[in-house]
Amino acid sequence: MRKLTLSTAETITSNALDKAASLGLKPLTVAVLDAGGHTTLLKRQDGSSIMRPQIASGKAIGALAVGTGTRWLNANAETRPHFVNALNGVSGGAIVPVPGGVLIKNEDGETLGAVGVTGDTSDNDEACAVAGIEAAGLIADCG
Repeated sequence: MRKLTLSTAETITSNALDKAASLGLKPLTVAVLDAGGHTTLLKRQDGSSIMRPQIASGKAIGALAVGTGTRWLNANAETRPHFVNALNGVSGGAIVPVPGGVLIKNEDGETLGAVGVTGDTSDNDEACAVAGIEAAGLIADCG
């Protein structure tokens, strides 16, 4: 099993922000959490609004909570709102159920952590998370 290191988190974050720059996105915040939900790295671009660190972390926590990316949570918020509300309740309101929370997996399918990105549209946030994960040689699970 490969662990999520600070160096790997730095690679993910840098490449996610590079992707954002190439797309001309609004300022982003990127949170990288380990498999236990602990923050390994959080980076907030200049101009990123004040709640972005909490939103980015909430997207990553949501992915870890359900074992898949937050695109799945978003779909379930529409079709099973009672489930997502209950999940958010038991998490103390920590989950942000919109795309942009992506699991980080290794080649054996083991979850190493999650990335949460916020600041632009959810689809763009997710694309940046995926770019960062793939640049680190890992597998992105968007849900």
